[in-house]
Amino acid sequence: MSPCVRVAAVGDVHLDQDVVGRYRPALEHLADKADLLLLAGDLTRHGTAEEARCVAREFGALPVPVVAILGNHDYHADAQEEVSAVLQDAGLTVLECTGTVLDCAGVRIGIAGTKGFGGGFAGACASEFGEPEMKAFTRHGRELAARFGSTLAKLDCDVRISLTHYSPVPETLLGEPLEIYPFLGSYHLAQAIDAAPDVALAVHGHAHAGSERGTTPGGVPVRNVAHPVIKQAYNVYQLSVSPALTPA
Repeated sequence: MSPCVRVAAVGDVHLDQDVVGRYRPALEHLADKADLLLLAGDLTRHGTAEEARCVAREFGALPVPVVAILGNHDYHADAQEEVSAVLQDAGLTVLECTGTVLDCAGVRIGIAGTKGFGGGFAGACASEFGEPEMKAFTRHGRELAARFGSTLAKLDCDVRISLTHYSPVPETLLGEPLEIYPFLGSYHLAQAIDAAPDVALAVHGHAHAGSERGTTPGGVPVRNVAHPVIKQAYNVYQLSVSPALTPA
């Protein structure tokens, strides 16, 4: 029988003082249901250190490893480095074009994370043409995706997970206005995911009115775990790992 890794995930919890305690009861016994927890960005409302301390109280000291990325809300106060430091001091692993490898029941799970950025999708995307502002907007998303993709591909692991805030595919945006798709994700992220080997799952948030399920052009399952979409403290996804990928 192939080993199975249970991945819990949620995003867009937008914590502040008035939200503290909402998720914790469901998290206390998380180890009974999952091997790790992924937080897909927008952990705070306005990106302040005070709000980050609320996130640390809610998601710190859990019985499973917690791996997080920041979202656009977490950058709003220009205090993203302080927000990351607060979370890391609470024991969370915070990624930005970086990765980590966790040992889950003898299976090495590699997770690469980035906030990502917008830009749109094939047939309706921004291009590096025209005004410098447009070129800078488009270039930023492309360069972030390239750095993220390099990290994802280089992880020394048995199976990989992509963790982004912005979506890599348009399917998980269904329900959002078409006009804002370029601000919700980018095809560059999907290209980065599909270029890496053994990616079993791609998780993102950001699209509150979107849909849960999609697939990259290369066949990687994509899941939108924004709290307004999954409507619970977290979802759990089971990853069956091929015996060929499992250490003897």
